[in-house]
Amino acid sequence: MDDPTTSHVQPEPCLSPAPAYLEAARAILDRIAATQQEAVQECARRCGEAIARGGLVHMFGSGHSRMAVEEMFPRYGSFPGFHPIVELSVTYHNAVVGANGQRQAMFIERTEGLGQVILRNFDFGPHDLMWVISSSGTGALVVDVALEAKRLGLPVIALVSAAHSEVSAPGHSSGRKLPEIADLVLDNCAVPGDAMVSVPDLTYPVGPGSTIGNTVIINMVKCEVARLLTEAGQPPHVLTHACFIGADASREVFELAYDDYRRRVRRL
Repeated sequence: MDDPTTSHVQPEPCLSPAPAYLEAARAILDRIAATQQEAVQECARRCGEAIARGGLVHMFGSGHSRMAVEEMFPRYGSFPGFHPIVELSVTYHNAVVGANGQRQAMFIERTEGLGQVILRNFDFGPHDLMWVISSSGTGALVVDVALEAKRLGLPVIALVSAAHSEVSAPGHSSGRKLPEIADLVLDNCAVPGDAMVSVPDLTYPVGPGSTIGNTVIINMVKCEVARLLTEAGQPPHVLTHACFIGADASREVFELAYDDYRRRVRRL
């Protein structure tokens, strides 16, 4: 029987591309439900323990993995304790060509040494974690970040596509991939190559799925961490929309959350 984390569930041939994408997205959710529950609980336990002790969960992603970093914090339904690290040089996509274009960003992602320079800017504490997000887990930059975090004594969590990483060649001179460095690995259950839908007479598939898997995993962990912190007597300051509590209370919660975040990251 195929491993549900790596098998590519092909949509029914009769489906048009839009419903075919929905079917493939549901398949990702099914694979996550079937294979990632234990890893999510363990990730939440580690993150909750770090935050409860006054530590930070530092989150790094380059390329489109930036979206998963920002999904964790700050946005509605999120809370302090997670520290997003986003480098514009490898995440600024809207230019595409010209200055700050994609060619430069992809070149930088493949260049060793930047990860150590980025982490040099931060003062890591004894209860901190590093969470690195990359679908392939092979780029020189994300491997450098993980290796440097380990050198600094931080436990490393990885969020990858296990299937995509398996078929991808290492891009770091060490020959190592992110899952081989991490202490805990989460699988976004995206298919190799990420694109999931075949269109008649079009040579290559379209419709990437890693964003769906990343977003689901990130929010599963977030929800469990909120439960763990609340049960520990440290309910988080959740960024909450006015439709739940009214405009004045929402503004107050935002200020409390931002103050809490400022306090946590002041040492950085």
